[in-house]
This record gives sequence, C-alpha cells and structure tokens, in this order.
Amino acid sequence: MTGQTEVHEFQAETRQLLDLMVHSVYSNKDSFLRELISNSSDALDKMRLEALQDNDLAADASDLHISLDTDPEARTLTVRDNGIGMSREDVIGLIGTLARSGTAELRRKLAEVKDAAASEELIGQFGIGFYSTFMVADRVSLVTRRAGEDTGTRWSSTGDGTYTIEDVADAPAGTAVTLELKPVDTEDHLYDYTDQTKLRQLVKRYSDFIAWPIRMEVEKPVATSDDESDTSDETPTTEIVTETINSQKALWAKSADEVSEQEYQDFYRHVSHAWDEPLEVITLRAEGTFEYQALLFIPTQAPFDLFMRERTSGIQLYVKRVFIMDDCEELVPEYLRFVKGVVDAADLSLNVSREILQQDRQIRAIRRRLTKRVISTVADLRDSRPDDYRTFWQNFGRVWKEGLVNDFDNRDALLKTSSFESTDSEDAVTTLADYVGRMRSGQDTIYYMTGESRQQIENSPHIEAFRAKGVEVLLLTDPVDEMWVTAGLEFEGKSFTSIAKGAVDLDDLDDTDDSDTEKAKADKEKRAEDYAGLLTWLAESLSDDVNEARLSSRLTDSAACLVGDTFSMSPQLEKLYRASGQELPKSKRALEVNADHPLIVGLNKAFAASDDHTDLVPTAKLLYGMAVIAEGGELGDPAEFARLLAGTLTESLDTAS
Repeated sequence: MTGQTEVHEFQAETRQLLDLMVHSVYSNKDSFLRELISNSSDALDKMRLEALQDNDLAADASDLHISLDTDPEARTLTVRDNGIGMSREDVIGLIGTLARSGTAELRRKLAEVKDAAASEELIGQFGIGFYSTFMVADRVSLVTRRAGEDTGTRWSSTGDGTYTIEDVADAPAGTAVTLELKPVDTEDHLYDYTDQTKLRQLVKRYSDFIAWPIRMEVEKPVATSDDESDTSDETPTTEIVTETINSQKALWAKSADEVSEQEYQDFYRHVSHAWDEPLEVITLRAEGTFEYQALLFIPTQAPFDLFMRERTSGIQLYVKRVFIMDDCEELVPEYLRFVKGVVDAADLSLNVSREILQQDRQIRAIRRRLTKRVISTVADLRDSRPDDYRTFWQNFGRVWKEGLVNDFDNRDALLKTSSFESTDSEDAVTTLADYVGRMRSGQDTIYYMTGESRQQIENSPHIEAFRAKGVEVLLLTDPVDEMWVTAGLEFEGKSFTSIAKGAVDLDDLDDTDDSDTEKAKADKEKRAEDYAGLLTWLAESLSDDVNEARLSSRLTDSAACLVGDTFSMSPQLEKLYRASGQELPKSKRALEVNADHPLIVGLNKAFAASDDHTDLVPTAKLLYGMAVIAEGGELGDPAEFARLLAGTLTESLDTAS
C-alpha cells in the first residue's frame, strides 16, 4: 500500500550536478558500488549503536547485513541493508538537496575533468556518493523506513531535475537502492553490474574490509555422490545459496605485518571518502590502565574542505568495535584535522556523548599520544623520505603551523618539523635547523618577513640590506604566519625578528676591524647630524601617517620604507582583522629614509636651502606614498597621490623645456 505520489524539483545546485553526472564521460563508474556499500555500512553502524542504547527500539538488530540483489533480465541491481533507515524528511534533506559547501567548485572541476583518477578523487572529496549512481543507471529508486517508525518512503528519479516521493506502508526497516542500469558499453567503461563476477571483483577491491557481511545469492552446482551421478530431469543440478563475499576484517585490530598495502589503501578510502592513496599509515596499540587501538592515515592530497568552517575531523570513534561517532573532534587537535582513521577504545561507555568526551581523562590521554605520534611520524618523513615530506608540506604545511599558535605543549616539536621558504633558495624550503646552521658569525636571531607572496617580500625595500650582506631571511606568506611569529617562540635559543619592525643594525655582521668600526660610527653620527632637520620636518609634515622619521640602515636601493614598532601589527595582519569585520584604530609607523639615495640627498639640500618648506610638502607625501606602494600596501587616498605625482611630473617637464 502506498500513498499519494508527489513530484519535487531538485535544488538548483543538485540539478546541475546531476546533469554533469549523467551527461559527462567518466571512466570511474565502478565507484558507485563502493559509495552505496559505504552508505549502507554507516546505516548499520548507527542501527547497532541505537539498538544497544535503546532497549525499546522496535527493530531487529540480530542479523545486520548488506545484500546485493541482481536481475539480469530486468537489468537491475539492488543494494539493500537493514540498518537505521531514513524518514521522509531525511530522504528529502539528504538526497533531494546537496547541502554541502564548495558545490560550485565541484561543478567546475567535474566539467573539466575527464580522466579516471581525477574524477574518482572528486567523487570522494565532495561527498556525492549517492549521486554517482546516475553514471550507471537510467533510473534510481530508493525504498527506506527508519527504525522505530511505521511508514516507509519511496524515492525515485531519472536524474532529469525532478524526483518523486511517496509513503510506503509495508516497507521493511532499512534502505534498498535499486538501479535500472544503462546498457553495457565497455568502451565507455560501463560494465554489466548484474554480473556477479564483476560485483565480487568490486567488493573485493573496495569493500572487503567492511565490518558487516555483504551477501549475495549465487547459483551453485548441487553436490552429488557417485551413486547419484545418474540424474533425472526432476533432480535439480544447481541450488541458490547465500554467500558472504567480503572478509569483514577489522584492520585496526590486526598487526601491521598481517595487512597488505592494498588493504590499507582500500580502508583509507573507506574512512576518508577520498580516492588518493595514503602518504603514511600509523598504527597504535595501547595496553595497561586503559586499552585502545588506532589506525590513522596521513593523506597524500588535502581535502577540499580543509579550511572550511563546515569541515570534518576525519577520525571515527569505536568502542569494542561498536561504531560510536564520525568525525570525533576530541581525538586530535584542530590542526591535525587532515588525519583520517579509526580509534577503538575498550573502556568507554557506548552512551558516550561529545560533551562527556571533552571531559574524559582517557580521551585526553589518547589525544596526547595520537598527537605526538603524528608529529614524530612527520619528523621521520622529513629525515628519511624527503620527497614524501615535501608532498606533505605542500598540502598540509599551512594547517600544521596552526599548532604553533594553539598547541603550547608541542610547539618545539612542531617547529622542528616545519619548513619555510627563504632567500637561501628559490625552489627548496628550509628547516629552522638548517637555517641556524647557515647563520652568519655574530648573528643571534632568526630574521623573517611576512607578506602576501614571495614576490612581494623579495621586492620589498626592507630586504635590501639583508640581500646585500648575504643574510638569510625567512619568507612567510601564509596567513597563520602572522600569528605564530608574534607568540614569543624560540628555536634553539634563537628568537625571531621581523626585518620590517624595529631598528635593524647589521653592522655587527660585517667582518671589519675595530678602526673601521670606529670610522663607520663617526660617519653615522655625522650623517645623523646633517639630516636631523629634514627628519624632524618630515615627521611633522606626515604626522597623520607616521610617528617618526629616521635614517635607515636596511635600505640600499630604495628611497624610503615604513617600519613598525617591535610589537606592532604588520600591515598584513591588520588587513586580515579588517577583512573579518573587526574595527582597528589607525596605526602609525616610522618612515625610514635612505641617506644615499639621490631623492633623499636632493630633498635634504632643498630643505637646507630655504626656511620656507611649503613647496616640499608634495614631495614628502609622494615619498610616503611610494613607501606604502613598495611594500604592497594600499594608499589611503590614491586620487591625491595620483594628483601629486602628475603635478610633480609636469613641473619636471616644464623645467626640462
């Protein structure tokens, strides 16, 4: 008995996605079965947990399993489970819409990608497993009933932009997805998915480790004895038997030497819903006061939602092999959210909640050990497998450095395993240990500069003297770098110093004798005396924008630059705060000028030649504007700067003529 059929339209984004799925050509069509089985496995996990927690649940959890039913004549394949099932609202919410961030980016990539590996990766990353069925089916139908409810729901669609939905009174508990398969087309990588041999192959490849039995009815010859070899027409020669076609291995409970690399890869893809290979496998087993087992993976590629607010942590929590929850954020710190895997604890309650986990002593201890193990694993990658470490750092270095801000206990270890771009090499990154090993004699600090890009930093006036003297500078371009460098960290007793803040004096790094040093000191004092008047006037004329004007020891080519106080915010950090909606008071920095630059020499002469300095004000403002532009900043009044520049250029042309 069924209710009235209703027709609904897919959400606009879902409709566009389905159109791409149905009409684009992908060679990874086999992936649909892995996705459906994974969904069924999740439903069975939830069913077992709810049955254990709710004794009054009107559902049979004694034989939880997944079934694959085929009908070659009708060209249908049904993937069935007796798991938790879905309500009508669940069906509309989870299947009728695609409420996931990054959908526009997904559609763009799906439209571009034509090769198997890349499209497999997309299907896993963006969580579109159910929609992958439309790659192989002309129509997809789903019948489901949530455990504890009386009425089921039937959903059906051809992927043309609409779907039908109706109530079903006699639906069994669980979910059955039936695919009306497209014709076989091996050239298009579209195989016969009613072929049991093909299904066995796909289950073995992708889902052998699923903890629940995956069953299939198969036709087998009837065993006969020698005296029954003369069969008559009435004696059947075959019988239908139900076979379990997966091994149901709990990989985290096995020792590493018992598990093949392929099994680890398949299990990683199952728990991560991704299609890349794991960069590293981490196994842990703890015994004693409390026991747990863990199987963790460091991915090869960063997930698409790594920096999204709706991201997931990727660690599943089990208790004595009973699934408890996905994305257990309490098991790893946020900066390790890219780590995927399973933790199976022996002594937790099955009724444990996220609130309880936050206070649980055992969970905190597991978290500490998992964190240290991941950090030590990355350290091993750096030391023994530099190519893999480089892959890791390119994908996860930015999120790894979040730990330098948030994880006080592991800061030293995180610093040792971190890498940074520097002026020492255009291509390779450097560790801090290598940087310290290359430090100049007399250098007692690690120099760095933050910015939006390497090019911006390398073109900055602040770096000129360091380049001229061969002093290495770290080039920090990730937003998180703005945070950790101001957290007071040290490395092997060396502090971090921004070359764009405070006074910089590199004279101590020069290989000069005492007499040369005394002469340089006398010359410096004489120059300061010669420019004292100009510097005072510049500070007064630009008082709305600068708090001081002084001679620079960091400039060799540019006329001027802006320098913050030692503990002030960098312009990039101010921009980040303002972009997040925070109001900040206007900050003033020091204007440093290069006494050897022709512009500053000429300006000083013009200043000394007259007591009326009104005509020099436009030059002072242009000098300040050039310093802002040189560091990649934004002018407060670009129109005024353009007007002053045009006026100055006009005067120079008039003088020339």
